[in-house]
Amino acid sequence: MQYRFAYKDILDSLSAQIAILDESGVIIETNKAWQEFGEANGLMAPVDSIGQNYLAVCDKSDDEPGELAAIGIRRVLSGELQAFNMQYPCHSPTEERWFVVRVVRLKAEGKPQVIVSHENITPVLKAQADLKKKEIELSRQKKMLEDSNTALRVLLEHRQQDRVRMEENVLANVGKLVKPYLEELRFQKLDERNRNLVEIIESRLDELTSPFLNRLSSIHRLLTPREIDVAVLVREGKTSKEIAGLLTVSVSGVDFHRKKIRKKLGLTNKKSNLRSYLLGLQ
Repeated sequence: MQYRFAYKDILDSLSAQIAILDESGVIIETNKAWQEFGEANGLMAPVDSIGQNYLAVCDKSDDEPGELAAIGIRRVLSGELQAFNMQYPCHSPTEERWFVVRVVRLKAEGKPQVIVSHENITPVLKAQADLKKKEIELSRQKKMLEDSNTALRVLLEHRQQDRVRMEENVLANVGKLVKPYLEELRFQKLDERNRNLVEIIESRLDELTSPFLNRLSSIHRLLTPREIDVAVLVREGKTSKEIAGLLTVSVSGVDFHRKKIRKKLGLTNKKSNLRSYLLGLQ
């Protein structure tokens, strides 16, 4: 089934406030939305505004939106522009409102005419403003989270550095202040009870120094127990001669273990210092 509508019915079905102007800017037709807006906002009779000169009203408005609207309408009427759009405020005593005016040339034979439509875009602008506020708030929260994460990361790094330094101090102190005396005790003629005490002390010291040993052995599982012993002493700054004395092996044997350690750590044919590398293990 086909339907035919009069153009007036179509105009009245639109939510925008529409007026049709002749070549002089005189209103020759308005729709229902235009008339209802006029009634709601105290427009003087007749509310359909037919016969009034729209351009004259704009010229007398003495404000920038009215002047710009008049310029745009005249340019469309003259054919200089195909269409004209402008956003403007139209606040009432009770609320802030924004409208957009659109002017297009009416495609009809005869003298030029234009269609002027006013549409309330307040909900759209308010939604955009709310969205902008939310974006700003989200940006602020993001910045706070980034700052917090940075502070937390720095704190964790400091804690890690503190832990490593404490571990290094323990290893250094044990190696310099305790182990040499234990080594001397090994060569003394001790009874069974004292030998057991020395073994207990060594066992407890191993427990204290185990973090570095565990990390070294977990990262480089190919290292033998003896190589780990040598690596620990190298990390403490001991020379091959000193290590040989502590482990009761030859200097050449220590050098052999050092070469094996370098190979397993991928340091062969590199200028990397073994002790520096071991100090960097975390």
